[in-house]
Amino acid sequence: MKEEQSSKKFQSNNVILVAASHMLHDIYSSFLAPLRPLLIEKFGVTLAMASLWDLIMRIPWFLNPIIGIIAERTAARYFIIVTPAITAIAMSLLGLAPSFAIISILLFTMGISSAVFHVPAPTMVKRLSGKLTGRGMSYYMFGGELARTAGPLIITASVSYWGLEGTWRLIPFGLIASFILFLKLKNIKISDEIKTKKAEKKYVLSTLKKYLPFFLVLIGITLFRAVMKSGLSAFLPTFYYSERGESLWFANSALAVFQLAGALGTILAGSISDRIGRRNTLLIASIMSPIMMFLFINSVGWLSFVFLVLLGFFIFAPGPVLIALVQDRSKEFPVFMNSIYMTVSFITAALAVFFAGLMGDWIGLEKTYLISSVLSLGAIPFVLWLNKK
Repeated sequence: MKEEQSSKKFQSNNVILVAASHMLHDIYSSFLAPLRPLLIEKFGVTLAMASLWDLIMRIPWFLNPIIGIIAERTAARYFIIVTPAITAIAMSLLGLAPSFAIISILLFTMGISSAVFHVPAPTMVKRLSGKLTGRGMSYYMFGGELARTAGPLIITASVSYWGLEGTWRLIPFGLIASFILFLKLKNIKISDEIKTKKAEKKYVLSTLKKYLPFFLVLIGITLFRAVMKSGLSAFLPTFYYSERGESLWFANSALAVFQLAGALGTILAGSISDRIGRRNTLLIASIMSPIMMFLFINSVGWLSFVFLVLLGFFIFAPGPVLIALVQDRSKEFPVFMNSIYMTVSFITAALAVFFAGLMGDWIGLEKTYLISSVLSLGAIPFVLWLNKK
């Protein structure tokens, strides 16, 4: 009875703990970008070859549905417990790696660890959030967004202090985090018990069929918004530095401001959606994002920072709301449902980055951003198609 009552309450301490583990995990997983110039110099590889590391790192994400099925049949909480340590070890050893192949193996290992963490983690947050799923997802996403701001700063400071080959000293923090997670989360169940493998297989197929329209709507929302979001995340410093002629400090500061504004959007949007509804929150973000993008493109200097803050807020705000939507519909096999969403999110983001880069080379990033703001309007009809319930 106590367990049932506690499951309806918002367990702040445990939600914050999972969000903190998300932040720590993603801090380590964000080490590649700032280390890339040093690794290119160390191994004498071209930019094209170095870009293969990103692909290798993301290949395991295509296994998300399989990971979801496995997680449903096992104690998936241990996936969340051990992966920060695995990711910490793999990414902290990049500086010691003696060859391109070893770097690739470490990144592929990290990719598997990252997928294994991100598939069941939102489901655990839902279990710990009671009726306030949106608030829980905001805490969870806030941790991830902060990590993308802190990660490059931490690894840069580490290299400056210890040298490239001394980054292995960051491993203990990941090990300690996994130990703390074990003590705190070892008794928390993520999903209901599985009846039989036959029943599971039947349910997986029926789930895919039943929720296909819902996932098609999610694809529409994420795809039309992805070019704007991914294009800014990947090329914002390049835009300021190469096309606007700003200093490198100004350009990198713009990215930090953008990510911090996104973190603020994620921490507030989930709770707002608990009050005014998921669809209404998504609709507001879908309308405001292209407006802020237009104002951002047509402003210069520090004034553009004002619109960049508002743009970051509205662009990242749908993150926890979309995850909450998936969890709202997860009566059984919630981890598997989240794995499908994560696969959708990964594929659309990958396509968006490629499209933004291609268009940026062809017509310039400023025009690409303007086009992306127009494309993002296509998400509005998909939001309106969402069932109000």
